[in-house]
Amino acid sequence: MKITSVEQLNDLRAKKHDLVTVRKIVASEGEKLAAATGYRKQVLVCGGTGCTSSGSKKVIEKLEEELKNNNLDDVLVIKTGCFGLCSLGPIMIVYPEGSFYSQVTPNEIPEIVSTHLVPGGEPVKKYLYAETVHTDGSTIPLSETAFYKKQMRIALRNCGVIDPEDIEEAIAVDAYQALAKVLTTMKPQKVVDELLRAGLRGRGGAGFPTGRKWSFAMAQDNETKYVCCNADEGDPGAFMDRSVLEGDPHSLIEAMAIAGYTIGSKQGYVYVRAEYPIAVERLKIAINQAKEYGLLGKNILGTDFEFDIEIRLGAGAFVCGEETALMTSIEGHRGEPRPRPPFPAIKGLFGKPTILNNVETYANIAPIINKGADWYSSIGTENSKGTKVFALGGKINNVGLVEVPMGTTIREIVEEIGGGIPNGKKFKAAQTGGPSGGCISAEYLDVPIDYDNLVQIGSMMGSGGMIILDEDTCMVDISKFYLEFTVDESCGKCTPCRIGTKKLLDYLTLITEGKATMEDLDKIQELANHMKNSSLCALGQTAANPILSTMNAFGDEYIAHIKNKHCPAGVCKALLSFTIDPEKCKGCTLCARQCPVGAITGNVKQPHVIDADKCIKCGLCMSNCHFNAIEKK
Repeated sequence: MKITSVEQLNDLRAKKHDLVTVRKIVASEGEKLAAATGYRKQVLVCGGTGCTSSGSKKVIEKLEEELKNNNLDDVLVIKTGCFGLCSLGPIMIVYPEGSFYSQVTPNEIPEIVSTHLVPGGEPVKKYLYAETVHTDGSTIPLSETAFYKKQMRIALRNCGVIDPEDIEEAIAVDAYQALAKVLTTMKPQKVVDELLRAGLRGRGGAGFPTGRKWSFAMAQDNETKYVCCNADEGDPGAFMDRSVLEGDPHSLIEAMAIAGYTIGSKQGYVYVRAEYPIAVERLKIAINQAKEYGLLGKNILGTDFEFDIEIRLGAGAFVCGEETALMTSIEGHRGEPRPRPPFPAIKGLFGKPTILNNVETYANIAPIINKGADWYSSIGTENSKGTKVFALGGKINNVGLVEVPMGTTIREIVEEIGGGIPNGKKFKAAQTGGPSGGCISAEYLDVPIDYDNLVQIGSMMGSGGMIILDEDTCMVDISKFYLEFTVDESCGKCTPCRIGTKKLLDYLTLITEGKATMEDLDKIQELANHMKNSSLCALGQTAANPILSTMNAFGDEYIAHIKNKHCPAGVCKALLSFTIDPEKCKGCTLCARQCPVGAITGNVKQPHVIDADKCIKCGLCMSNCHFNAIEKK
């Protein structure tokens, strides 16, 4: 089917609209819509990377098998993108009632089908997510649960709602409506003005105003220009862009086409890491469908505008998150940054004017065009408009993907949306911005999150990774982890980064081994300043941020490692010692039998002792002691 006019696009939208709307309504109205679509039930199963790794593919296969065996051809199964609650996967939701099944296994499917999905059936309560069920058994909409209540899904608006491999479902929820509006009613300058009024800033880390970036490229007098998307997403623990590609790839395609129209480009490139196989496959399917339906290619929607998109796979180099290194990689060369200026908007890919935004930035474009700049700018803070997607991980109960209005506090994300810290532990810090960011201590839990506030308290927004750390975390060890990552990922092109990151790691290694001096802290500060001022790209310029932020907020831990040869969190092995309390030891010999190096001796029913010279500090003795007789100091 080829769509050659806005009228055809709207007709297709109307045709499919009810089918998808059912998945957004949990009430009697949803039942009426369900009847109108021809499907009594719709079962949505998460097909994102998180749930796929937990076995959702086998759940879908078993579900389709059981439906066939029970002749239930009025039940539609949809494989969606990420719902956000990754820690509960595999996730399955049944509409129109909205029953939310979590951690589903294939073994549970026969009972769910025979009890719930048959005509007149009832949900199997024992498999439902507890927070979505009232005491009387009725369903609580997902939007009213603690995880979703404070979220506002703009970039993630269709993730977990549509089948990402069906362009018609995307069109049913307004995909390509913004492109149609732009092509038929807006001049390129009007698009730029709308983005500037909306206040959209780049979601890839630096927060540069998107409208200004597009205006620079638009102003260049060149017949050949390019639109690029950074879907490389190299920060440890970050999976925001991946989830958009997996759950709503058409939002990216539409936004890149709008960008192409605005700056005068006919060609776009999506640079995505090869380690994202599901995202890559769904993006390929979406691009092919967009071409088939006439939404990519020549004479889009009956106009004289043409635009195409190609995918370029990256090898997972973190440095290719830097815009010039990414473009160098697309050109077929080793991914290394180039000196700036000239900036890519003037001389970018293949030496032509180029704009580059990340997936999340593009995912905000269509809603701004459709709903207007005033609507978007009413969300967030004065200098940080809209929402931000965070990949919430680490020591948190609700690991997953969240999207909140700018200005939401870290406390709200951790305690309300994230469900708090597991095992009753205390919050210690939130690490944001990945290897270029910093750690935010409990002192700043109530600071509203936006670009400026995070910089002021020693961190940065970054692409959106948020790793929660509890009281058992050593902040020196965390800094060392990020430096090890940066050392591995430095391209080595400039000396300050190539040598500086390795030297910083050497200092941290000395500290964690109890071999450093207080003077080494001053040397770290001095080296960090040199790297910030002289490194070629942001990788080297910001590599010291995790160290500097933890030295500032948790300086006492650095001093304890250096002066007292002690790791307060009990993490750094070189500074640990294990001892057995003779008053508590029952002489059961379990610890001695578990010790891999024979460092524990003692007779049966007599207190045992640990030979510190032999001990490799693996902790097996402590974890296996039933009497809490072994202490770690």
